[in-house]
Formats: sequence, structure tokens, C-alpha cells
Amino acid sequence: MVSGNSKDVVVTDIRMPFGSMVVFMVKWAVAAIPALVILTAIWWVTVALFGGMGMMVGMGR
Repeated sequence: MVSGNSKDVVVTDIRMPFGSMVVFMVKWAVAAIPALVILTAIWWVTVALFGGMGMMVGMGR
């Protein structure tokens, strides 16, 4: 909900203990693994589709 009394906020500093930051970065790295798998699968499907179209065009000659 947006009200007429909204105020801008500027974050100037974040204080985070080193141990919490390490845990956060490890979780971030672990979360990147499935994302990489999904992007790789999308890449291979795209390559297969365009490669298949190239084969069909080549067969017509």
C-alpha cells in the first residue's frame, strides 16, 4: 500500500559479523549450483533446436 506520507530511505552502512557474512556467502554459492544447472539445460535445448533447424536446412540442398 502506498500512502501520501511516504519517505525516502538511504542505507549508508550495514554492520554484519564476519561469521554471518561467511554463512551468507556459502548459501549464495550453494544456491548458484541449481541456477547453473537450469541455465545449462536451457542452453543445450536452444543449441539442439537451432542445430536441428540447421540440419533440416542442409538436407534440402
